[in-house]
Amino acid sequence: MNIILLGPPGAGKGTQARRLEAERGMVQLSTGDMLREARTSGTEMGERVAAIMDAGQLVTDEIVIGLIEEKLKGGEGGGFIFDGFPRTLAQAEALSGLLAKHGEKLDAVIAMEVDDGALVERIVARSTCANCGEVYNDITRPIPADGKCVVCGGTEFKRRADDNADALTTRLMEYYKKTSPLIGYYYAKGELRTVDGLGEIDEVAGAIADILANA
Repeated sequence: MNIILLGPPGAGKGTQARRLEAERGMVQLSTGDMLREARTSGTEMGERVAAIMDAGQLVTDEIVIGLIEEKLKGGEGGGFIFDGFPRTLAQAEALSGLLAKHGEKLDAVIAMEVDDGALVERIVARSTCANCGEVYNDITRPIPADGKCVVCGGTEFKRRADDNADALTTRLMEYYKKTSPLIGYYYAKGELRTVDGLGEIDEVAGAIADILANA
């Protein structure tokens, strides 16, 4: 199955994507991860990415679509989770065309809805394992008493410098400005589904599983 996860920073997209990878064999395609991977790959595309990023320029939609196409050609059996792409209507159209070209389709677009105030409270208390990226929260899911990550056993945890109320408000506004047209676009196509992104992790995972079961 191929799905898009939409949601503001801190909505839990990464956590749910990791569960889908583990439980369904899906592959998360994060734009940032793909660019970092391409930059050090030594491929022709990777050299293009490195040159653009080293020059301080923005990577074009054409290149991002090219990176996604390389992944599609790999033929991952469990399907893909698109995270951070598309961000614009032009990118959404390009993704649709690319999937069709390879005989693929989107099975669902899942928007993780949140209350902004509660989201800010959640993110300010957030920390991640420096080794595997597992997410913890001072209030709802504290770092274990033994100081070890439950997933990998790592002992180093970090907080993002911009996980503060002022920076988060700016990031949320930017997200909503860019994403609102996408929500309308996929709603009009009958592909949009919503879940409560502020529910417990297992509850959110169950809601996503129900959507995929009926996709």
